[in-house]
Formats: sequence, C-alpha cells, structure tokens
Amino acid sequence: PVAVPAAAYVPFVRSGKLVFLSGHIAKQDGKPWVGQLGLTMGTDEGKAAARAIAIDLLGTLQAAAGGLDNVTRVVKVLGMVNSAPHFYDHPKVINGCSELFADVWGPDHGIGARSAVGMGPLPGNIAVEIEAIFELTPA
Repeated sequence: PVAVPAAAYVPFVRSGKLVFLSGHIAKQDGKPWVGQLGLTMGTDEGKAAARAIAIDLLGTLQAAAGGLDNVTRVVKVLGMVNSAPHFYDHPKVINGCSELFADVWGPDHGIGARSAVGMGPLPGNIAVEIEAIFELTPA
C-alpha cells in the first residue's frame, strides 16, 4: 500500500509522462529501520534496507501509474544513506534498490541515472531514504 505522508508532502506527483516519488524509508517489522551505516550497520544490512524501500516504491508507483505495466523506464534514483564519516560504500547500499528495479524492467529500462550520497543523521535516525523518477507509457 501507498505510505501515508508523515509531513506536508504527497507520496507522488505526475507531470506529463513522468511520475516523481517522494522519499521512502525502509521499514523492518512495520517500524522505521534505524541505524547508521559504518557505525551500527554494515553494507549488507543497508543494502537489504534499500531493497525494502524499492518494494515500497513499487507499491506507490503502481498506484501512481495505474499499474507497473504502464511504466516505460526508471529515469532517476536518489539514495540517501545515514552514514558515519568513515563509511564510503553508499553506492553498494543503494544497489539494493537499483538491482530490484533491474529485475523488474531489465537492465535497459530498470537502471536509470542515479545518485547515492552519504548524509549526517536522517530524520528519526532512519538508515536509508530513496526517492525516484519514472517515465510512463504515453496515454
């Protein structure tokens, strides 16, 4: 199901043939997945968190697009990683999301432009947040 916004925003915005998904966070047992990569979490756990986010993003995208069959390609993914100063594997963490999208749409349409960045604390000490942009099939 589409996540209920926790603040003043909407889960997605459609503009022309693009759909912009707001940042989604990982949940573990229905609660926010918290931790700091390189301090309380390792790369593999962060990658699992990013994969969990990708599944939630697909739920929101399905609602926004009227079905995943209406999606042409992944345009852009922005992954934000709550990381300790000495943690440098942000791209490996966000691969948890990108690899799932590649499984859904194939490497030619499931992998788009991407940024994977480390940040100081994210809201509520969440481990990872990801937002994405998709292209839809013309109506």
